[in-house]
Amino acid sequence: MSIPRRIAVVGAGLAAVSACDALRAQGYDGELVLYSAEHGLPYDRPPLSKDVLLGKARREDVLLRPEHWYAKQRVVLRERTVVRALRPREGGLELADGSPVGADRVVLATGGTPRTLPVPGGDDPAVHVLRTWEDSVRLRERLLPGTRVAVVGAGLIGAETAAVAVVRGCRVTLVDPVAVPLAGVVGDAVAGALHGRHTAEGIDVIAAGVSRLEHRPGGSGVVLHLSGQGGSVAADLVVAGIGIRPATGLAEAAGLRVDNGVVVGAGQRTSHLNVFAVGDVARIGGHRVRHEHWEAAQRSGEAAAHGILGRPLPEPGASWFWSDRHGCRLEAVGTMADAERTVVRGDPDSGAFTVFGLRDGRLVAAAAIDRGRDIRSARRIVDRGIPVDAAQLADESADLRALLKR
Repeated sequence: MSIPRRIAVVGAGLAAVSACDALRAQGYDGELVLYSAEHGLPYDRPPLSKDVLLGKARREDVLLRPEHWYAKQRVVLRERTVVRALRPREGGLELADGSPVGADRVVLATGGTPRTLPVPGGDDPAVHVLRTWEDSVRLRERLLPGTRVAVVGAGLIGAETAAVAVVRGCRVTLVDPVAVPLAGVVGDAVAGALHGRHTAEGIDVIAAGVSRLEHRPGGSGVVLHLSGQGGSVAADLVVAGIGIRPATGLAEAAGLRVDNGVVVGAGQRTSHLNVFAVGDVARIGGHRVRHEHWEAAQRSGEAAAHGILGRPLPEPGASWFWSDRHGCRLEAVGTMADAERTVVRGDPDSGAFTVFGLRDGRLVAAAAIDRGRDIRSARRIVDRGIPVDAAQLADESADLRALLKR
């Protein structure tokens, strides 16, 4: 395989920066250009719904890499530069101003756009989303003591935002049609304990959908009309935390295979030989879902670098993610829906416990609240496919690290 002379990376999130980092680490010495539609150095997104929203983190605190890294790694960062089209057959890109740009390989890292409320009134100015630095700052300025905040969607972003809003003194209502969100991923016990903390912290939790939003005259906010159980919620502002849509427009226009994301194979290669896709926009062929977590983005960038250079691909390992809310940390490995049975370690009533998911005598998933050591061991056990004993997993006196020595 020939080594490309020029690689263009479209997007500037974690997956994009990780791809650049991995390319240089693998010895790539050609031209490397990172196209960012945003202003400023690329930043990390998870803090946007936590420390940034709380006002504890500045822009420089959440940068993915310091400014000098780009010069040292010879990564050309093109800020405020929108790519209008991919031209893989011609070997390049077209910028928003019509300028053509040559590239032997293109890495699509366009991420996703927040889903808006798909109901009448869902485009009201009182409705906020949370995806960019500007989104977080704009929302933070509105989260004032006494403000009535309705958060629609109790997934990771919605739950974290609701938790921050309470800390900032807001009156919060959390609306989601699913009674116990995340149960399919982390299991009923952990999901139930997490969701229950919202109520304990003073959040009004409602299991319902939203049928429409009605703007109240005189600038007095909106009313959310609920479906399923009826009723309504009055709010000064609304946060829509109902997921993202993969930003596949460039890929579709270029004729790449797209199906719930840009479909990729080994090494993140798309249906075009010279185009790769990473991060939230990519879906591995044969997998039902896209993985939108932080580490998945990082690993996909690394995999693309290996794929571009024709190097052996790194072992992906079990998926892992975390979420912080109400002073506790959720960590999970794998997906609990893949397990045949579960084993609990620790006392759920204490608030800190672990649930292991087993299948055919092996660990396939684990989820924990404030028990990071259990998750670190579980992850290595899953990756190595080590047979496990359910009684030993449940026994608090048993050292899980001992299983790794088998």
